[in-house]
Amino acid sequence: MKTLPENKQITVDFANIELARQLFGEHNRHLQQIATATDTAVNARGSTVFIKGESIAARLSQNVLEQLYGILKEGYPVHANDIEYAIRVLSGNDRADLKKIFLDTVFITSKKTTISPKSPAQKDYIDAMRKYDIVFGIGPAGTGKTYLAMAMAVSALTKGIVDRIILTRPAVEAGEELGFLPGDLAEKVDPYLRPLYDALHDMIRFEKVANLMQKGAIEVAPIAFMRGRTLNDSFIILDEAQNTTPEQMKMFLTRIGYNSKAVITGDITQIDLPTEKTSGLIQAKNILHRIEAIKFVFFSKLDVVRHRLVQDIIDAYEQLEAEKENHKTNNQRAPSENVRSENG
Repeated sequence: MKTLPENKQITVDFANIELARQLFGEHNRHLQQIATATDTAVNARGSTVFIKGESIAARLSQNVLEQLYGILKEGYPVHANDIEYAIRVLSGNDRADLKKIFLDTVFITSKKTTISPKSPAQKDYIDAMRKYDIVFGIGPAGTGKTYLAMAMAVSALTKGIVDRIILTRPAVEAGEELGFLPGDLAEKVDPYLRPLYDALHDMIRFEKVANLMQKGAIEVAPIAFMRGRTLNDSFIILDEAQNTTPEQMKMFLTRIGYNSKAVITGDITQIDLPTEKTSGLIQAKNILHRIEAIKFVFFSKLDVVRHRLVQDIIDAYEQLEAEKENHKTNNQRAPSENVRSENG
C-alpha cells in the first residue's frame, strides 16, 4: 500500500510588519510566487504567514521566507528574481545560508544596482577570483560567468588593485572568417566584442567607459592582439574561450605577468570551431586541473540567472543531445548483434 505524503501546517510570525510587507510583496505576490513554486498554500494575516502542504514542501516555503526576512533585516531589498533563486538554492541544499551568498556585494553599478552572487556556484566563483590568479569558469549561457568576472574586474580597477582591464575573445565563430566580413579591422571585430561592451556599459556610465578606454585603462580586443605582450597589473578576461584553439589558449595563458589576474570563461557545449579542431578550453581543462594555483569552477543549468525559460530551453537541448547519443549508440550496436545472430 502506497503511503501518502504527510501534510503539514506551519505558522510563521514576523516581528517587523514593514519588513513583512516587503517580504510578502505587493498584493502578496511574493507569497503567491513561493506557493506556486513549492506547491503549497501560503497565506498571510497581518505579519503572520500560514503555510499548508506536503511536509518537505511546507518546510521549504518556511525556510525561504525566514531566510529572505533575515536578508531584508540587513537592508538588502528582495525582488521576485531573488525569491526564484532562493527557492532554487534551498531546494538543492536546505542548510544553505542565503546571507553568505546574496549579501556578498561584488560591485555597485552607476545605476546603484548591487551585483552579487545568486547561487552557491556563483559564490564559489567570486571567492575563487579573490583567491586565485587564474580562474576558469565553465558552464552554460546565462550563469553569470562573464558578467561576474566583469564586475570583479571593474571593482579591482576602481579600488586601484589593478591598473587596467583587458577584455578579449576569439574573433572567429560559426565558421566566419574576418577577411570575408565588410569594413576595416575595427568594424570586423566589433560584432564579436559587442557583448563585452554591453556588460561594461551596464556597470559604468558610457562616457566614463569611453574615457577609460581612451586612457588605456580598459582595452577590448580580439585574442590575436594578445600575442607578444606581457600583461602586468591587469585584470584579464578571456570570454567564449571554447572557441580558442589550443595554440591560442597557450599563448593567452603565457601572457600573464606580475600582479595580474586572468579569468577564462566558456561553454564547452557551444563550440563553433571546425569539427577537426580541438577546443583550447577543453584541452586546458584536461591538462591544467592538477595545478593547485589554478581554479576551475563549473556551473550547471541550476545556476542560470537569466529569464526562467532559459533553464527550460537548456533542458530541452540537453534532452535532444541525449536522444541523439542514444540513437547513435543503438545504431553502432545493431550490426554486431546482427552478426552474432547470423553466426548463431
